[in-house]
Order: sequence, then C-alpha cells, then structure tokens
Amino acid sequence: MLNDRKIMRIGFLIFPGFPMACLTSVIEPLRAANEIGGRDVFEWSLVSETGGRTTSSAGVAFDPDLALADLDTIDLLFVLAAPISQFADARAGNGALRRLDRHGAILGAVSGGVFPLVRSGVMAGHRCSVHWCYEAAFRSEFPTIGMTDDVITMDRRRYTVSGAASAFDLALCLIRARLDGDIAHEVACWFQHATAPGERVQQRVPMQPEASPEVPSLVARATAMFADRIEDPISVAEVASTLGVTPRQVERAFKKATGQSPTHYYREMRMKAARQLVLYSNDPVLKIAQAVGYTSSTPLMSHYREAFGVTPQVDRQRINASRLRGNVPLPSA
Repeated sequence: MLNDRKIMRIGFLIFPGFPMACLTSVIEPLRAANEIGGRDVFEWSLVSETGGRTTSSAGVAFDPDLALADLDTIDLLFVLAAPISQFADARAGNGALRRLDRHGAILGAVSGGVFPLVRSGVMAGHRCSVHWCYEAAFRSEFPTIGMTDDVITMDRRRYTVSGAASAFDLALCLIRARLDGDIAHEVACWFQHATAPGERVQQRVPMQPEASPEVPSLVARATAMFADRIEDPISVAEVASTLGVTPRQVERAFKKATGQSPTHYYREMRMKAARQLVLYSNDPVLKIAQAVGYTSSTPLMSHYREAFGVTPQVDRQRINASRLRGNVPLPSA
C-alpha cells in the first residue's frame, strides 16, 4: 500500500546505459499531475550508486541528486538499468536496497532494471514483469523467480513494468491513487496517451512482418505451444494432434499468416531466444544451445548464422565492444 504522506517521494536509481525513455515516461506524467492538481503531490530525485554523473543508453548524461548510500527515506524507488548492469560494490549496493525494503519503501524496476533488482535479493517470493526481449535471459539467470508477461505487475511492495510505455501507465496508476481518475485522465490527454490499462494486460510481442493483422486462432494457439516448448521442442505433428487438426492444416495456416512454414517460424523463435542469452547473459554457447532445444552447439551455430548473419561468439564480441565505449552497456529496451 502507498503511504499517506501528502507528498510521495520517488527515487530513480540509474545505472550506466539505462533507457532514458523509461525515466521520462514516469517523471513527465507526475510533473503534469502536480501542475494540473495545483500542488506538489509527487517529488522525485535521481540516485546513482556513487552519486556521480551517469550516461543513458542514448548517450545523454545525468547528474544524480545523491548517492544510493545517502538515500535515507523514500516512498518508492525505481531501478533503471540494462540487464547486464551490476553494482560496482555489490555488497554495499544490494545491502542498500535491502535496507530500504526493511524501512518500508516500495521497490520497483522498469524494463532491464528488474535484473539488478532481483540480484539484490529483494524479489524472492514476488512476481515481476519482464520485457519479452529479456525473457530467455531472465529465466536462465533467475529460474526460481515468478515472471509474468503483463505490462505492469504490482505484487505487494514490488512494482515492475516491462518498458517505457508501461512506465507511463504505472505513473497514471500512481496519479489515480494519490489524486483521482479525472486528473489521471487529463494527464493522459496532455500527452495523447491511452488510458492506463492497469495490471493483467499482456505485452504486445511482434510477429513476423508478413503476418496478417488478424492472426488466425490456429496459428496463435500453435505459436503459444511453440513458445512453451523452446527448451524441449515439440513437432508440428504433435501440435496438430493436440489442436485436433492435421499437420497440413497447420502448414497452410502458417504459410498464409506468416509466409513461412511452422518449422521455420518455430526455429526463428528459438533463435531469438538464443540471441537474448548471447547478448544478455554470460552463458557458454553449449549451455545456450541446450536452453533452446539442441543437444550440441553445432546446429545452433548454423541456424544462428542463418538467422543473424554471424556466429553467437561474433555477435557477443560485437555487442561487448559497444558496451566498452564510454562504459555504456548496450543494448537496452
């Protein structure tokens, strides 16, 4: 529950390479709510591990108001980071988050910020929203943490959102709770933003560019089965049998909706999951291959090169080279 203080104090813990849109997507609607309401209901501060200047993934530098160790009281702290972000002093940084939790603060994260939040140990027994492009890496690193594909998950004193647009939605939820629905609606209109969907709204995950606007039910159900069996692949014949149709019907439906065979579509899903692990984890190639349903790395290497034009090793080296530039961990969503 939010506390009853007149002013809600919100902190944003920013790591190098954090997505700038996730910061502005929360601050701007709160600023507008203060203006529309005619009083300061929300106040915010930027926090970094050391208090030093921090550069976003867009290359824009921010000067935080204080260091994490100096943050004594806060109502809500959001972690904004890339998935690979780590505290320079993990013991002190993670300890500071746990201390804030003990003092009753609500802890949250936007997009990749959920990774360092979970690493701190404060998410045990809680569910969290994870951006679809980080799902495979998240499952690999945190197999015991409950993950949802909802855009917003508010589980007791843990608020997590999947990306910048959903961060705006969460800000509208805070405005509605602290002020009223009319002001939240007016804020949304100021920014030409849709009304906040709230919890239990699932993320939009891109299908192939050739996919029809209206995806047939057969294709949607088959795709869901494929997504559930990335590590332990299922055959098209098994999918067809489960859905009560013939393999030929599945083939025709996929060709019409996506321009691809179900086998090729499924393989691309597995390659996208593999690429998440290549870019957002330190897992060796063999472990990545096993995580997406191969018994050895050889077929993964072949299919990965076919999908992305490079081997997993080269892909990882290339993105790591970018991360070394200015200590900015890229990419982030």
